Amino acid sequence: MIDEAQREQLREEGFCIFPGALSGRDLDRARTGLDHGIAVTERTLGTTHIPSLDPNAANIRINNLPAIDPIFIELLLRQDALDAVRAVLGEHILVSNFTANIALPGSGSMKLHSDQALTVPPPWPHPWACNIIWCLDDVTEANGATRYLPQSHRFRSLEDVPADAIDATLPFEAPAGSFIVMEGRLWHTSGKNTTSDERRRMMFAYYSSDFIRQQMNWAFTLPAEVQAEMSRAARHLFGLAPMGNTRIGAQLTTLDDGAHQRA
Repeated sequence: MIDEAQREQLREEGFCIFPGALSGRDLDRARTGLDHGIAVTERTLGTTHIPSLDPNAANIRINNLPAIDPIFIELLLRQDALDAVRAVLGEHILVSNFTANIALPGSGSMKLHSDQALTVPPPWPHPWACNIIWCLDDVTEANGATRYLPQSHRFRSLEDVPADAIDATLPFEAPAGSFIVMEGRLWHTSGKNTTSDERRRMMFAYYSSDFIRQQMNWAFTLPAEVQAEMSRAARHLFGLAPMGNTRIGAQLTTLDDGAHQRA
């Protein structure tokens, strides 16, 4: 459960770090699943580099994690993560995207941005998006920790972003197995990996309020066999329930199949 001090930090600072959320077998499964995702991406796309995002190929990007391994759907459904997201966004949320960014030695920074600004036009008076950042390695400033601009979750438009914003950013540092809750309005960028031999694996579970169009069309991007194995709770969180983005949809998912037929 998220406590009042953590809720206060989310309100005042736009982020909060939860150490020790993953350990042992679950941490190993997430790392193994991500390694598999790298292999799948290289085999299907021929590259893990997205030039529009990163300045060089030392950043590895993996998209559509829920299609790759069941552990990633399990992480999206974890109660501790969902409690933190709902502390920011309220009860009615959807999974918008789930991706990974692996910083190898020599990786550079992407452009400063806020995730809410990518999906919702200004003004931004309220948080309508939230990231759970899963740290699969010890994350430090030296190996490419995500950098955030303090108090930028209070910005309401692009005009509020100072010209020298990048110089005022600070790193999120956290031990392996932690997750970082980052409000969608907080401006941030990937850090540079200045080490000679460390990789930094982070995964970004992006949730949004349920009236915001999701970044991923899960009905199209998730293989049929993956969808067939999903629980009702997962289907609703992905917007795959009969009425995925309405409150009545949440109620319908609690009914049994016979009740649907009788209705």
